[in-house]
Amino acid sequence: MNPWEKYVVPNLISCACASKPMMKQREKVIPHAEGKVLEIGCGSGTNFSYYDPEKVERLYALEPSEGMLKKAHRTAGALGIGSSIEFLESGAESVPLEDHSIDTVVYTFVLCTIPDWKGALQETRRLLKPGGRIIFSEHGLAPDEGVAKWQRRVEPVWKPLAGGCHLTRDTKKMLEEAGFELQDAETMYLPGTPKIAGFCSWGSAVPV
Repeated sequence: MNPWEKYVVPNLISCACASKPMMKQREKVIPHAEGKVLEIGCGSGTNFSYYDPEKVERLYALEPSEGMLKKAHRTAGALGIGSSIEFLESGAESVPLEDHSIDTVVYTFVLCTIPDWKGALQETRRLLKPGGRIIFSEHGLAPDEGVAKWQRRVEPVWKPLAGGCHLTRDTKKMLEEAGFELQDAETMYLPGTPKIAGFCSWGSAVPV
């Protein structure tokens, strides 16, 4: 890992992912998590304050970046919830948890960066209990061709600067290809956000 990826990218991503429009999106979905919860790519712990302690039995916070994981530990400590979170330093494609052990898997603004997103979603299927679900809020490919064209143009430069973030991944299509059915899905362009990075979809998805 080069110095940019080790020292600069975690701070840039933490700042960007805590923007007001993104925080509003997190607030829409995170309180719906319940039971045993696995958060994929917890980053610096941006979602932690939105979990409902009355609903969440146990939170597993997975994060492959050492720099981000250190920030997440500090966030949990500051919130006084460090003892209720089990941190997993691992990628989403191979999670050290048992089959059918998770009620809710949380994806917020991470499917754009996971190198093997198909492997990650298959791993999610393995982990979910019968009746379990994904809750998500993600950005990705815009439906307007003019915006999508610029996303394709900018992506090769964007990816190395933004920790591998893809602008052109289609969240709905990815979930469906991985064998999930979307429920209550909504979309919008995030206010105050460049359209190339601001087309957002959110809701829940269950295995079919």
